[in-house]
Amino acid sequence: MSINSFDNYYMSWRPELRRDGASLYLSLAEQLERDIASGRLLPGTKLPPQRELADFLGINLSTISRAFKLCSQKGLLTGSVGSGTYVSYNGLTDLFEAEKAGTSLIRLDSMTPETLVQGELIELLKKMMGEQDFSSLFQYSFGVQDWQRQAACALLGKVGCAVSPDNILTAEGGQNAISSIFAGLFKPGDRLGVDPLVYPGVISAAKLFGVQLIPIEQKNGEMSEDGLLSAIKNDGIRGIYIVPDYQNPTTHVMSTECRKMIASIAREHELIVIEDGICKLLTVASESVYSKAPDNTVFILSLSKTISPALKLAYLAVPQRFYSSLRFALYNINFYSSALLMELSSRLIASGKIDELLKRRAEGIEKRNDLVDIILKGYQVNGDRHSLSRWLILPDGMSSSEFEKEALSRGVSVYGSEHFAVGKNPPVEGVRLAICAPSDLDELEKALIILRDLLR
Repeated sequence: MSINSFDNYYMSWRPELRRDGASLYLSLAEQLERDIASGRLLPGTKLPPQRELADFLGINLSTISRAFKLCSQKGLLTGSVGSGTYVSYNGLTDLFEAEKAGTSLIRLDSMTPETLVQGELIELLKKMMGEQDFSSLFQYSFGVQDWQRQAACALLGKVGCAVSPDNILTAEGGQNAISSIFAGLFKPGDRLGVDPLVYPGVISAAKLFGVQLIPIEQKNGEMSEDGLLSAIKNDGIRGIYIVPDYQNPTTHVMSTECRKMIASIAREHELIVIEDGICKLLTVASESVYSKAPDNTVFILSLSKTISPALKLAYLAVPQRFYSSLRFALYNINFYSSALLMELSSRLIASGKIDELLKRRAEGIEKRNDLVDIILKGYQVNGDRHSLSRWLILPDGMSSSEFEKEALSRGVSVYGSEHFAVGKNPPVEGVRLAICAPSDLDELEKALIILRDLLR
């Protein structure tokens, strides 16, 4: 029984203390997780102060602190000094569950690239199959050859990321690259600054490795200097994750001034910058943050979304001081790319055939974006002709979660803003449209008309 009377005192969460032999902090953490999962505690709910909760339950303050810390590491809670502890919007984000939708749907949810005829890859693969040592490519891969590093440097140079061959690592895709960075450069409990709406793969990887995501205050749709400095001072962030070009999901392109600001603060405060260049190959080359802060930034350039889904490969430009730790993580969780994909990708770059494939990919994306602009004219749909996805801001009074459900009932699968939200504040009511995913323009047109009817 608690020391004070809380009978007529409002508390947003009143857990029941069970002394069944289990650790009290684990019991509390499990109860908190259940109450969040069941909807009893909604995203944005402010939890009682830890000392007040300890007094209510008649237990030690450290027990409450341990339970809150465990739930924070799972991404269920967020908070900072002076603001309290809140139920996080990203706590229940689960795209694995969302992707169980039926196969008969028109998919505008997953960022699957448009199906293209890829004669360049077929031609290279046939040539490789006729070579005497082709079977060696079916063995384990234990490194990158010098000429393959040179090919990677050439490709990275095209997207404004000049890098030395000695700073190149490879991973089995962009998502695995992010997971490897969390495993190699962060430890459970570390905090990472992100945009309030962020790529869901970062949310899931952060949960897996116990990294806490902290939303950074925005100005003009991108991280602000005051917000970043506040997160360093008050939240103790160790690094940030950014997508400067066509941010997922908002499609925002980061200003030159913001890139310079992030690089300067990273150098001054020893921040680790994870720079995701997922859309870089389809955009006009702009300077990377890596080029401005090469000792603080890990740059990721993945190929599956812009070249071919079969090329599940990512090139990483890595500062030498992080190189050994990241290579160790890649090796031990077996995220190295295969020898076959490495050879095929490197030949595609070295031969120049990658430019032909990229040109067709860009032309297809432009046609899809033009269709979006025609059918959804009059609505706020952020992005332009180079965007792999578009960000639809819903009219006043529309809920993104309800819009997502209603679209699903009509045969179109989309992701509302709740899948991308981080922190305690409710996200803008928006929907990401993965326009690259439908099989052809006719299927995309059908989906867009259904969504337009819903908007009306």
